[in-house]
Amino acid sequence: MAPAQNPISSKHVAVIGAGASGLIAARELHREGHTVVVFEREKQVGGLWIYSPKSESDPLGLDPTRPIVHSSVYESLRTNLPRECMGFRDFPFVPCVDDFSRDSRRYPSHREVLAYLQDFAREFKIEEMVRFETEVVRVETVDGKWRVRSKNSDDLSKDEIFDAVVVCSGHYTEPYVAHIPGIKSWPGKQIHSHNYRVPGPFKNEVVVVIGNFASGADISRDVAKVAKEVHIASRGSEASTYEKLSVPTNNLWIHSEIETACDDGSIFFKNGKAVHADTVVYCTGYKYKFPFLETNGYMSIDDNRVEPLYKHVFPPALAPGLSFVGLPGMGIQFVMFEIQSKWVAAILSGRVTLPAPEKMMEDLIASYAMLEALGIPKRHTHKLGKIQSKYLDWVAEECGCQLVEPWRTQQVDRGYGRLVSNPENYRDEWDDDDLIKEAYEDFASKKLISFLPSYFPESGR
Repeated sequence: MAPAQNPISSKHVAVIGAGASGLIAARELHREGHTVVVFEREKQVGGLWIYSPKSESDPLGLDPTRPIVHSSVYESLRTNLPRECMGFRDFPFVPCVDDFSRDSRRYPSHREVLAYLQDFAREFKIEEMVRFETEVVRVETVDGKWRVRSKNSDDLSKDEIFDAVVVCSGHYTEPYVAHIPGIKSWPGKQIHSHNYRVPGPFKNEVVVVIGNFASGADISRDVAKVAKEVHIASRGSEASTYEKLSVPTNNLWIHSEIETACDDGSIFFKNGKAVHADTVVYCTGYKYKFPFLETNGYMSIDDNRVEPLYKHVFPPALAPGLSFVGLPGMGIQFVMFEIQSKWVAAILSGRVTLPAPEKMMEDLIASYAMLEALGIPKRHTHKLGKIQSKYLDWVAEECGCQLVEPWRTQQVDRGYGRLVSNPENYRDEWDDDDLIKEAYEDFASKKLISFLPSYFPESGR
């Protein structure tokens, strides 16, 4: 931990977004003694986890003038990680066994995650800091401080000055659409998973789903319940891949990548197979976008790399007044939000200090060079993968907080292993009962639950 150079001080801080990252950022900033205003464009907390049956007028999400729907949650979505490792560390995500309206499954629905976040906001009185139905339209630096322009539901604008701004607006609303040769002349329908909600519209269709990780695996199997055929194009598969799956409905095939799309409606795969498809569904991820942020050209997004960002949080020349919580992609997202927020709060109070801007840039340039040497594409800069534990431990040590419990990362690793090997049933059949027991014993030892349950969730295998 870097020693503080200044006396601990309280700052007036704007937090943009009241999803999971914004809620924990507000809590940690408040705990550190800062005054906090959270700007949230929706009517409630929850961010990504607020389900809406509405979708956008442009199903691919490419039209910049479209009215944006900020939810990317589909009706059937369940978490792709166990609940024990998901929750904030002092507010466990355990089943509400006495409330039959809640989802007690180990891999619960999106509604249960939203309810958990609402419980968290109530417990720590975060809603008192939130301005609902208020959208941030511009953020810019002025004389060493930050001007935030917001617009409420009556379309009235307001300018305010803050000592610091923490961006917690998420990155699951701007679709990334993979390029397919010939797709411009292909006559079928196209939709990004951002605008997928229910399988009904695909009844009796031949559907091609691009992507076979979490959302691709889910959506392909959801659509297969009503479609004539579903064909998954998997970038991670060998070029010769062609496999029919008997589950869930004996109408699902896995292929290698798409070779080309043709104007007669056919889709050719690199394995030599072809199908005449009605719809292509892109489960190809999202792009970072911060349309409200004005930094006079200092910050940019190049091939989905937000730069420059020291440790994915602080832009060196604008730190500590501007920071980002939640950019990296990793398994234990909520815990990452928490540890990053503790770091930001400690830096703003002066309890912990950052290196000089030039030192942060040196570190950043070295990290870019390492990624290039390892052959990692620029667009994967914020995907931490196997180094996520090392990253979180580094940030935790900087701000003097507890390191991530090993059982959490072990649950993530085993959980993703099951997802790959058993995408049909991994949420209901598992092999880590020992880690469940360890998690509950950890919660009980820290007095985070009032009693140690007499039983632990068991798989249905």
